[in-house]
Amino acid sequence: MTEITPRSIPNDAMQHLLDNGYPPALAKIFAARGITDRQQLDTALAALTPPDSLKNARDMARLLADAIAAQKKLLVIADYDADGATACAVAVRGLRAFGARIDFIVPNRFEYGYGLTPEIVRLAAQSAPDILLTVDNGIASVEGVAEANRLGMQVLVTDHHLPGEVLPDAACIVNPNQPGCAFPSKHLAGVGVMFYVLLALRTELRARGAFTTQAEPNLANLLDLVALGTVADVVRLDQNNRILVQQGLQRIRAGRACPGINALLRVAKKDPARASSQDMGFTVGPRLNAAGRLDDMSLGIHCLLGDDEASAMRIAAQLDALNRERRSIETGMQDSALAALESVDPSDNYTLTLFDPDWHQGVIGILASRLKDKFHRPTIAFARANDGEIKGSGRSIAGLHLRDALDLVSKRHPALIKKFGGHAAAAGLSIAETDFALFVAAFEQACSELLSASDLAQRIETDGALEHPEMTLEVAHLLDQQVWGQGFPAPQFSDEFAVQGQRVVGEKHLKLRLGKQGKPLDAILFGHNEPLPERVHAVYSLSVNEYNDTQSLQLIIRHWQDAKG
Repeated sequence: MTEITPRSIPNDAMQHLLDNGYPPALAKIFAARGITDRQQLDTALAALTPPDSLKNARDMARLLADAIAAQKKLLVIADYDADGATACAVAVRGLRAFGARIDFIVPNRFEYGYGLTPEIVRLAAQSAPDILLTVDNGIASVEGVAEANRLGMQVLVTDHHLPGEVLPDAACIVNPNQPGCAFPSKHLAGVGVMFYVLLALRTELRARGAFTTQAEPNLANLLDLVALGTVADVVRLDQNNRILVQQGLQRIRAGRACPGINALLRVAKKDPARASSQDMGFTVGPRLNAAGRLDDMSLGIHCLLGDDEASAMRIAAQLDALNRERRSIETGMQDSALAALESVDPSDNYTLTLFDPDWHQGVIGILASRLKDKFHRPTIAFARANDGEIKGSGRSIAGLHLRDALDLVSKRHPALIKKFGGHAAAAGLSIAETDFALFVAAFEQACSELLSASDLAQRIETDGALEHPEMTLEVAHLLDQQVWGQGFPAPQFSDEFAVQGQRVVGEKHLKLRLGKQGKPLDAILFGHNEPLPERVHAVYSLSVNEYNDTQSLQLIIRHWQDAKG
């Protein structure tokens, strides 16, 4: 049975927050997330870490300022996920506002793979740029940068991924995770790194007197894009990232978002005035990602770059259709994966590694994530690629740094993994199809040494039981207004309820009427249509349900167990 454990709440920290005016529900939740002082919750732009300590940011600012002055042609090389798309939009919008000549290309994941490869460099060379600017990629592109240098193009790398043993020979690299970088927030997303480069560039242009005859662009106008990319890339929301996200959300709620973000919210029937970090991660992000997974992320980037609302709505509708197609493909892949596992007990292994020649390369990451959540095992799903290779996308549990595990496999079997990259929670790799069985065994062996049996036990951390007066629509709104995400998880609670009523809605969801201390509560359990017992121990979150222009409190059941009377 899954172990449900309450987070510990340091009394001193909670009391400090209560004394500073935070309501009890928020004081408990923040204290449980390591907040000991109200200053840690400051989300004003003035509290943002300045770019001074971001290694090479000033150097890149000087190079970009020189390029703008000389009207050199810049070409952004983007990544094909939501972080890469937003980073590209921030680069293009920001640099154009500063007077740059700039365009972008994004590799089609099925033709060119990830990052600045020699192939994408040769494609870029056809438009004769002077400078290639990578966003959300490039730190591992040793061969691609070498090819660009050979062809006479200067390369500026902005990235946030972990570097390998050898850095590319670029003219300048900005990455908070590169050796020697003292920037305190190591968790910037790719879009955050690009935003910081623009901050440094603005300082450089000020020093050069560039704004004596023209208005200075307001970079805060780009924070809606920064918020979206930061949440969608599931980077750790330390205070610096929470500031970026909160500031971006405030602009979206105030009606100052770019037309593309507004359109993506509206096609999902979300009100921009009430946009939340969950909307960025689970509504806008997946629709943007669908372009890169099934088609071409250029479509998503054009959605974010356009200033015409009607055009943005047309593109957003296309992205919404692609997302529905993605969900259909994902469901079929998950069904086939679960069928393949019917004769296997995943609990016998430390890992789960699957390959199906019919799986879609653009959806294997989502499949790996779903299976990881279901079985609580590091999971890699492979799909067939070109030239006898298969590409894998992996997701990991809390106890295993996935990139380190792949690095260990690569060191023990030097010819096995063609290439790999990623971070603690997610990674990608390529191997020969004929080596699949060898990889399965090698990955299992490595992870069995890096994990303990206790790491594989499924646990759900909660914020305990909500007090009766806190289970209100007002508290649900209050929680919606905060910034939650990786490393600063959205609150979920646990308690015992009487099941007073239940019915199936939409064929596969359970609409519930729960009771606690005589108080009836509406709830919903998604993806489950079998009846529940009379009493359940449930993990739940508070949500605002809207129906016929009326708002009411609804519990979303995340997990349940029979309360055994």
